[in-house]
Amino acid sequence: MLQGVTRIGPYEWEVPIGFVPDMRVPGRFFLSDRLAETLEPGAIQQLANVATMPGIVKNSLAMPDIHWGYGFPIGGVAAFGMEEGVISPGGVGFDINCGVRILTTPLSAADLVRKRELIEGLFSAVPTGVGAKSTLRLDQKELLGMLRGGSKWAVEHGFGIEEDFLHCEEQGSMVGADPEAVSQKARQRGMPQSGTLGAGNHFLEVQMVEEVYDPAAASAYGISEGQICIMIHCGSRGLGHQVCTDHLRILEAATRKYGITLPDRQLACAPLSSPEGRAYFGAMAAAANYAWANRQVIMHMTREVFARMYSIAYEDMHLVYDVAHNVAKFEEHTVDGRRMRVCVHRKGATRAFGPGSPDLPPAYREAGQPVIIPGSMGTPSYLLHGTAVAMERTFGSTCHGAGRVMSRTKAKKMLSGHEVKEALGKEGILVRAHHNGAIADEAPEVYKPSDEVVRVVHEAGLSRRVARFKPLGVIKG
Repeated sequence: MLQGVTRIGPYEWEVPIGFVPDMRVPGRFFLSDRLAETLEPGAIQQLANVATMPGIVKNSLAMPDIHWGYGFPIGGVAAFGMEEGVISPGGVGFDINCGVRILTTPLSAADLVRKRELIEGLFSAVPTGVGAKSTLRLDQKELLGMLRGGSKWAVEHGFGIEEDFLHCEEQGSMVGADPEAVSQKARQRGMPQSGTLGAGNHFLEVQMVEEVYDPAAASAYGISEGQICIMIHCGSRGLGHQVCTDHLRILEAATRKYGITLPDRQLACAPLSSPEGRAYFGAMAAAANYAWANRQVIMHMTREVFARMYSIAYEDMHLVYDVAHNVAKFEEHTVDGRRMRVCVHRKGATRAFGPGSPDLPPAYREAGQPVIIPGSMGTPSYLLHGTAVAMERTFGSTCHGAGRVMSRTKAKKMLSGHEVKEALGKEGILVRAHHNGAIADEAPEVYKPSDEVVRVVHEAGLSRRVARFKPLGVIKG
């Protein structure tokens, strides 16, 4: 481990004030000895840098999928007070509301005949890849509705049922979205891309529930062993990327305007109460709504394929939950015994609210929030539930995935997409992508082991395992 970093628990480490100059709070991160072997020193430097930002509360935090990112480390969490706090695009990321949802089916593994035909059907129905264009033809008015309404807009336009948006974080629509703060360039990028998977680590995966750890929580979520489910992972596409790019320029100027001193220009920020800060939040919330609508439309397409192939009712495929990974939100948390409103940045981290939270659907309040942690094609994915421990120690946050250990460039040089596809096929996992490069740079070996990352948050109490999912077929962006 790095010099100056202190271990304070089996899975918890502290970066003390003074690790870098002007830290206002300590840094805390969660990691096992096994995962520490791949820890990047630069990611810890970024964690400490975040602790220098104005108005930060309690700790700068990172989850066990921590790795180097833009400004904030990926896996980073930070909360800022309303009076002195700031908002930063680096604490959200370029793919605003990159997130994931799980859809159940009434099918079991034995029912999943014609699997190859199914994967081809899904690949044909859901546009994938860089620059993929939707079969939807949105006009400006419809796009503005999507930016304001998110999943609700999609359901109202025939892409789902009412229970869907009730089973999304924020009910699939962030309050405070301001489409007027979204540039015309961002809108132009977004109009042809709603209902598309995109590229990179985005995927649509057919899975089987391989093991249930917590029968009571699984029952509350409608999950049972042997069941076929679908996981959808994608974000706000080019629109979100453009929103981040546009507002980074504005906030870099705002950092100077408000006399904020930072150790890294990638932490560009503005006071929460400033015009620049409010404009970024409004645009970010609109992009988050676009992402929720995007996943909703993809889920609608998925339901139609399953309904047609297996003669099951559209309404019998239920959305368990949808969680965001890259977002900043206003929430109330208890800090040092006092309830306070804060702006929580989660960048490559998942909300994990515990039992009793009024933000959850009534059927889930006893179990706590569903937490979805995807694997990487050949590795298992997990469903967990949020905990009171997370509410106390991490502003109700946990990890979001496995975390990369190899760049995409290096992966393409070292790995053959064809060979990865062949190897997964021998394990019964079908992979479909537009080209083998998309498979190579997302191969299982370029990520930390998902089971170890999940073990850490489970043992640390930040979220608790409910079920494990085995991949059967994957569509890659």
